[in-house]
Amino acid sequence: MLYIHTLLFTHRQLNNRMKKALPAYYYLDHFHEFLGYFDAHSHTLLDEQSRQFIAAFRALDRDQQCLIARAANRKYALINRTQFNYAEINEPQQHLDALTAQGWFADMTQASIQDIAGVVTKDTLLACLAEFPGVSGVSAKKKAELVSLLCSLAQTHGWPAQLPAQDYLVKQFEPTLRYLLFLYFGNTKGRLNQFSMRDLGIMRTREDATGTAARFDSAEDAAAAFFYARGLDDLTYLSAAQKEAVGRSSMPVTEGPLSLRLAEKYQHKLGVQLLDSDRALGLQVLQQAPGDAAREKWLREYYKDGHKEAVKTELESIIDNPASDSLLAFAEDFYTRKYHKKRTSVMTDMLRSASRQLALDISQNQSVEQGVVGWYKRHGAAAWRTENRPWRVLFGLTFWQLLFEKDSLVTEFDRRPQSLKYNTFYHSFGADIEALLSQFATPADLRLHLTRQASTHFGKVNSVFMWRQTLLDTVNVMLEHIPFAQILTILRMMCKDFAALSDGFPDIMVVEDGKVRFEEIKAPGDVLRRNQLITIQRLQQAGLTVNITQVEWVQDPMQPYVVVDIETTGGKQDYHRITEIGMVKMINGEVVDSWQSLINPQRSIPSSITRLTGIDNAMVADAPTFAEVADEVDAFTQDCVFVAHNVNFDYGFFKLEFARLERAYRRPKLCTVVQMRRACPGLSSYSLAALTAHFGIDMQRHHRAMSDARAAASLLNIIHERTACYAVT
Repeated sequence: MLYIHTLLFTHRQLNNRMKKALPAYYYLDHFHEFLGYFDAHSHTLLDEQSRQFIAAFRALDRDQQCLIARAANRKYALINRTQFNYAEINEPQQHLDALTAQGWFADMTQASIQDIAGVVTKDTLLACLAEFPGVSGVSAKKKAELVSLLCSLAQTHGWPAQLPAQDYLVKQFEPTLRYLLFLYFGNTKGRLNQFSMRDLGIMRTREDATGTAARFDSAEDAAAAFFYARGLDDLTYLSAAQKEAVGRSSMPVTEGPLSLRLAEKYQHKLGVQLLDSDRALGLQVLQQAPGDAAREKWLREYYKDGHKEAVKTELESIIDNPASDSLLAFAEDFYTRKYHKKRTSVMTDMLRSASRQLALDISQNQSVEQGVVGWYKRHGAAAWRTENRPWRVLFGLTFWQLLFEKDSLVTEFDRRPQSLKYNTFYHSFGADIEALLSQFATPADLRLHLTRQASTHFGKVNSVFMWRQTLLDTVNVMLEHIPFAQILTILRMMCKDFAALSDGFPDIMVVEDGKVRFEEIKAPGDVLRRNQLITIQRLQQAGLTVNITQVEWVQDPMQPYVVVDIETTGGKQDYHRITEIGMVKMINGEVVDSWQSLINPQRSIPSSITRLTGIDNAMVADAPTFAEVADEVDAFTQDCVFVAHNVNFDYGFFKLEFARLERAYRRPKLCTVVQMRRACPGLSSYSLAALTAHFGIDMQRHHRAMSDARAAASLLNIIHERTACYAVT
């Protein structure tokens, strides 16, 4: 199975790599690349301040441009000027003084609380505050509160020695830069260092599908979107009085989907926070705010205040003309419980009316869905893990051309097509979608189309699914068993409302007695989420059978366990390799199968290991490599609990060996060391040799895989005998 492994770097590692790899004017070149974006379609989105900034920057000499570009790459508006001595810049400190005189930078007193909090550590803040007389007992305060206190004291007493004001400058162009970054990336988290991460291969971009369209239709809508985006970031740092002032002010009008989404989030968050300081104002903001979340919160809070008839009228209006399935689900449920005196929610009712109660071995609590799949297989039914992945693969590959070629991306850093981001896919491409679906008369037609798309585009960046070599396995099973008309219906539903149908799909698919059904698996304590309820209802509307299966934990004697022992060239999993594997499969306390093999580790076996295990280089010279037996190991342990003495050692080696083959390996685990400590407390040692001696278990050859595996299997039986009684399912 193919995985894209993300390289994680510390800041120091990343900086060292960049210092070695990047040319002298790298940051300046990319800053020009960034500003070049605004020379085309997005030029109409610029306000006068942004135009002046770009023109003034281009009029600077190269050394000054380099300083501005370097400063622009810093995360916060506050910079430490002592760090700005770069080899490509002549006399950087003098240029900083000149730029400060021109208004590009200002002294530290102009810094915002957010920027000081971002640059200065909490320990430094506490040390600074300790310099002021009468300040104590502030260590429990939040960082923003400490910065606010520091700024207040500094106005009266001056900046403390721990934080010399002369060493710090504030980027006066920061607001303009933030606006330009927002227009480019579409969010306030975008940073110029993403260009460096792209070039170093740390961040993959959609370079093959870069669009040229502007992110907004007008400068007014862009400004409104930026207002709400920055507002979301700033709310945490506002006082109650400041929030109330914002709540009473007029809000910018939105035109496009991004500005509307940001307005929904901002006004919902503002309204919720105002409820504590000015409840009436908070309710007013929530009532007037766009979006389902604010509407739902307003109705709940308004009901609490006793406005029951007004809420009832509003709920009835939503039920008659719902804005979304999510809001409809809330309205119907809230209406029934509050006005028909029903005590439980729809989600609770669905859980309580679960069509199946399944007793599952407690060992499966690490992966209950996979445990249920194994249970069905042991009981003669075919079952597959499904959940969201195969549906997203089916959707993404079916409509690849529309999503990633016809739909535009504003910049190469955009990962999600605009039509999915704003849930307008069918509205934008309805005729193309219907024309494409009409080409698929049979499952074979769609299967051929999916295979071609996967072969052509394998590995390309997309935000719908992750690439794997077994990508189409479960999809092909679904195409084989689900009536094709229902497949097309669900695909059409996903096109029309991908936001609601991108997740929440049932956990498994079961084929039993020739009939297919889906099951949402719930272990004790699990709840049914609203997105799952909506997706289940949509699938049922499409004609699929969807059930809720509730699991109860037991010890099932028919649950297979595979007891494993390995010998290795040493203890470090990322360096050493396996030299021998021994496995025994147990059901109901009896060994029903076994598997063993020497393994060629493809490296020399240390003499100390040979003395311990008796396995030398000659013995493994003609043995298979792990890659040659991986399929057998995978099949032998399938649907079993992985058991070993110190299980993380053996399991870790298996998992890493499969990872080297770009395959996933995941099994529920049981450690006989841990379980023996619980079952038989107080023993002097829990090593395998000590336990086998204590219980009189025969060991033919310690530190040989099959002998140790059989010994651990005997311990497993003792554990089961002493910890619980079996419950037959």
